[in-house]
Amino acid sequence: MYQQSKGKVTHQAHVGIPQGTFEDEHGRAGFYGRASHLYHTHRPTSWSKIEGPCRPQAFNMYKLPLLKDLFQPTFALENQDVKIGFMQPQGKQPYYFRNADGDTAYFVHAGGGILETDFGPLKYTRGDYLIVPKGTTTRFIANSEAQKYFVIESRGEMNLPEKGLLGKHALFDIGMLETPNPEPSHEKGGFEVRIKRQNEFTKVWYDFNPLDVVGWKGDLTVVKINIKDFRPVVSPRYHLAPSVHSTFLGQGFVICSFVPRPFETDPEANRVPFYHRNIDCDEVIFYHDGDFFSRKNMGAGMVTFHPFGIHHGPHPKASEVAKTKEVTDEYAVMVDTYHPLTPTKEAALAEWAEYHLSWKE
Repeated sequence: MYQQSKGKVTHQAHVGIPQGTFEDEHGRAGFYGRASHLYHTHRPTSWSKIEGPCRPQAFNMYKLPLLKDLFQPTFALENQDVKIGFMQPQGKQPYYFRNADGDTAYFVHAGGGILETDFGPLKYTRGDYLIVPKGTTTRFIANSEAQKYFVIESRGEMNLPEKGLLGKHALFDIGMLETPNPEPSHEKGGFEVRIKRQNEFTKVWYDFNPLDVVGWKGDLTVVKINIKDFRPVVSPRYHLAPSVHSTFLGQGFVICSFVPRPFETDPEANRVPFYHRNIDCDEVIFYHDGDFFSRKNMGAGMVTFHPFGIHHGPHPKASEVAKTKEVTDEYAVMVDTYHPLTPTKEAALAEWAEYHLSWKE
């Protein structure tokens, strides 16, 4: 297939959009595949009514019902590759935990404490990503602050993205990843380990503390990095696709970090995300902190869910707001999945039902 151009267009995507038109990127494979740009005379998000499962949704994660076990997340969205949820633990976890269903990413939205692991303890604080490999024994010891964690559970392995032309030190140097030092416990007594396998729990007891590791080596371990250590790629003359902010890759999904960055300075360049229908990916964004200029009425702790097939894009006044600023002021975590996500019944209890109408001018 060869690049073609018909009618009123701009030849450089996201720059010099023809007056009176709205650019719409119709692309494959999460911004990595073939794409066309269509120039509409109306905003693609200016719908008057939506019925059916493509309806964009938003959820207040603070309102998700808590489980009796506060150290297990309540999931809001899931597919065969990934589950996305929230948890609000308190104090010391009364048992050690081992997830045999997959890797887990905990994003610390609020709070802090110590995560005990086979490899040793890791202190964590607000804004930290904690990546726990499948089968690792852990225990949270939360401090006295209110604790709120955004949780991404992967059926497959999580890893770092390929950085290609950017070079291996871009986004964050691998040396920024913190790993634990062993601190073996010599406690005696009764210690419970709960193993989750196929979403069922097995309980195992020991007469000694199972975190008795005196040393470890290898390239599979618990890692930590703070979202503020993520250094975004920017371009003063071109609005880059969100995939450039990829932070971790999972089987069938990618995790991206949105952090403060300078706005584009070229007067013809887009300053806000372009309209797109990204036909191969569902998009989930967790809003952590700051001023989310491209979405009105969106506060910290909210999650938006945009299924593939229907348009994604900024609210109508976002472009005007962006003109008054030099840098963005937002921290958010995005999860793009290659298989469709399904909201859980628990998510319905936390939904902002009118979210899909928020694009009305």
